[in-house]
Amino acid sequence: MSLKASNSEKNLLLPVSDPPHGSEEKERLIRGDEKLFRGSAMTKRGAYAALSYMACAVLLVLFNKAALSSYNFPSANVVTLVQMVCSCSFLYALRRWKVISFTVGDSFSDNAASMVPMKTLRQTSPLAGTYLLYMLATMESVRGVNVPMYTTLRRTTVVFTMVVEYLLAGQKYTYSIVGSVGLIVLGAFIAGARDLSFDVYGYSVVFLSNVTTAIYLATISRIGKSSGLNSFGLMWCNGILCTPVLLFWTFIRGDLEATISFPHLFSPGFLVVMFCSCTLAFFLNYSIFLNTTLNSAVTQTICGNLKDLFTIGLGWMIFGGLPFDLLNVIGQLLGFIGSGLYAYYKLIGK
Repeated sequence: MSLKASNSEKNLLLPVSDPPHGSEEKERLIRGDEKLFRGSAMTKRGAYAALSYMACAVLLVLFNKAALSSYNFPSANVVTLVQMVCSCSFLYALRRWKVISFTVGDSFSDNAASMVPMKTLRQTSPLAGTYLLYMLATMESVRGVNVPMYTTLRRTTVVFTMVVEYLLAGQKYTYSIVGSVGLIVLGAFIAGARDLSFDVYGYSVVFLSNVTTAIYLATISRIGKSSGLNSFGLMWCNGILCTPVLLFWTFIRGDLEATISFPHLFSPGFLVVMFCSCTLAFFLNYSIFLNTTLNSAVTQTICGNLKDLFTIGLGWMIFGGLPFDLLNVIGQLLGFIGSGLYAYYKLIGK
C-alpha cells in the first residue's frame, strides 16, 4: 500500500529542471528522448520551455495592457506585487499538497514552515538582489526614452548577456550565433532609426537596465546549477526575499493608497483580468527559470526578442494605435529573421 502511494505521489510531480550533474537519472534522460534530434544542442524539454515562455509572455503583456490601459489601473508596481504574492501562494499550496518539489531529487519533508533551509535562502539572495535591480532599472528606463527607441535599445540586451556569460562562466559562442545576434541588433536600430534622438540620462538608464537584465539572467543560470534548487525552488526563494521589499516600496510611494481608491477595484471584469495576469505571471516566471537553466541566459534573451513580433502584432490588432512605418517593419523582420537563425543554429548544434 505504501509503495503504491509512493508511486502515485511521484507521478504527481510537475516537470522542474535537470537533475544534478553526473546523476544516473540525468544520464537516463539524455539517453532517452531529451534531444530533439541527433546532433541537436537543445533538448525537447528545453524547446518546450522556450515556447512556453514566449506564449506566456505574449499573453501576459496583453492582460497587463488591459489592466493598466483599458482599466487605467494607477500602479504597475502594485500589479507586480500582487503577481508575486499570488505566485508565492500558488507555490506554498502546491508544495504543501506535494504536487511539486523545490529541489532536484527532493524527498518531501514535513518542514512546511521554511520550505527551504535558511542557508539556501542566503545562497539565493544575490538572485533576489539582481531581480530588484533589474525591475527598478527597467521601470525607470521607460521614462526618459520614447517607445521605439526604448525597444531598439532594449534589444541590445542580448549582447550584454553574452558578455556577462563570457565574464562569469567563460561561455564562448560560434560565428553563426554571433552573426544571428548581430542581425537582431541591426534590425533593432533600423526599426528605431527615425527616433534616434540622443538623451544622455535616458540612454544611460536603458543601458543600465540591459546590464541588470543580463546579470539577472546569468545569476539564474549560475544559482540554478549550484544551489540544488529546481525552477520552483528558485521562484519561491526569489518571492520570499523580494515581496517584503516590494511591499515597502509601494507603501512609501503611495501606490497602495492609490490602489484602495481605484474605482474599478472590485469590478468583475477587472478581477478577471487580474486573475489571468497573476496566473500567467506565475507560469511566465516558472518558464523563465526553466528556460534559463535548461538552455542558457542568451537563449532566454533571444526568446524575449522573438516574442516581441507576436506581441506587436497582437497588440496592434487588439489595441491599435501603432502607425505604419516601413523602416520599423523592415527592422522588425530583420530581428525576427535573426532570432529564427539563432534558434535554428541552436537546434542543429552550431
